[in-house]
Amino acid sequence: MPGRLRVGAGALLRPTGPLPVPSRRDRLADGALALVLAVLSVQFTMGDGYEQSHGHSMVGLLDLVLVASGALALRRRYPLTVLWIVMTATALTPDSVARITFYQCVVAAYSAAAYSPYRAGTLVSLVGAVALIGLPSGGGDRPYPYAYPLPYPVPPDLATTQPTVPTQYVPLLLSVPLVIAAVGLRTWRRRAAETRSRLTAVEHEQAEALRRAVELERARIARELHDVVTHNVSVMVIQAGAARTIMESSPEEAREALLAVETGGRAAMGELRQVMGLLTPDVDDTDDPGQLCLGPQPGLGQLDALVGRMRAAGLPVELTVTGTAPAELSPGVELAAYRVVQEALTNTVKHATGAKASVRVAYGAEDLDVEISDTGGPPAPAAATGNGRGLIGLRERLAVHGGTLRTGPRPLGGYRVHALIPLRHQ
Repeated sequence: MPGRLRVGAGALLRPTGPLPVPSRRDRLADGALALVLAVLSVQFTMGDGYEQSHGHSMVGLLDLVLVASGALALRRRYPLTVLWIVMTATALTPDSVARITFYQCVVAAYSAAAYSPYRAGTLVSLVGAVALIGLPSGGGDRPYPYAYPLPYPVPPDLATTQPTVPTQYVPLLLSVPLVIAAVGLRTWRRRAAETRSRLTAVEHEQAEALRRAVELERARIARELHDVVTHNVSVMVIQAGAARTIMESSPEEAREALLAVETGGRAAMGELRQVMGLLTPDVDDTDDPGQLCLGPQPGLGQLDALVGRMRAAGLPVELTVTGTAPAELSPGVELAAYRVVQEALTNTVKHATGAKASVRVAYGAEDLDVEISDTGGPPAPAAATGNGRGLIGLRERLAVHGGTLRTGPRPLGGYRVHALIPLRHQ
């Protein structure tokens, strides 16, 4: 039995949520309510109900008023404790002056139902509050600790007093608002809290998704601009330097180098227009069509042109294509493969002067195999400007399509770049 009692007491005192934390405005409102009820009760004791009150210790009645009313100042912070205090004061209040603590008990019961996290203990206490206030007088006042013998007889009309509120209406007056408060208000607050939590979680998720999207878009733009600018500008710098070196001794060869610079510049401008066109797709049809180019990004079909520009820049390149391209090859895969070839050949021009390069593209049943290798050579002056971002960008680009990139020196000299892109992800 003691164990069961402990379990039962634990269930009654087990909170279903945190204690409420009232705001400063709530505390001021509760203090004002406690003061108003105290003033009204004191006024009744000293004025309208003086005939009923003078049969008891006035100091004791005022103490009960102050305890019952003052406790209401903490009705939101400690609702169940306040209810117990007010119920104790109500139990000690004589029946003839039950009004001085009646309204305090109603307010305390409502506050416990609305704010107390101890649901089981609150329900039991509410039943006790209803029984305490609703019980009719048993033919006289309850024992009162402050009562003292009066030197005069009590008038007959005060021997038995009628309750402030008819007894049959007390349970109804308490039960209806308390049930509404306990069920409706708490349910609404719980749903409101859940809604706020969900909205907060959604806002955090949206903010995080937006942040990731911005980072990914920045990385994508950086890769595109790096691939476009680095390749073409590196070739242009090398060709311009060669033209400057041989301008006096071989004007014709210098002229061809400058033509290669012009061709590379035009190619760079075209690809930059494509990139900017993708970034700003909402363009009025009346705008100058030469400002933006909304054409497709380069793919494997432009490898011949790329290899031709590299040959014009002085890099001997051999292109080999085996297999048959799938009927519907993803433009993203084509762009990734194209950028791999472009970056590898650009690195050859920058890091292996005088080398020969070979490009092999093999269409398999499940994979697209792209390999670029060179014979090696001394680095050009432009190699000092590299930061390794190109190969990192290629790995990120291939990872989007489930591909892999392997790079490293060849056993017999030179460098090799090998990309493998699965076609089953298409």
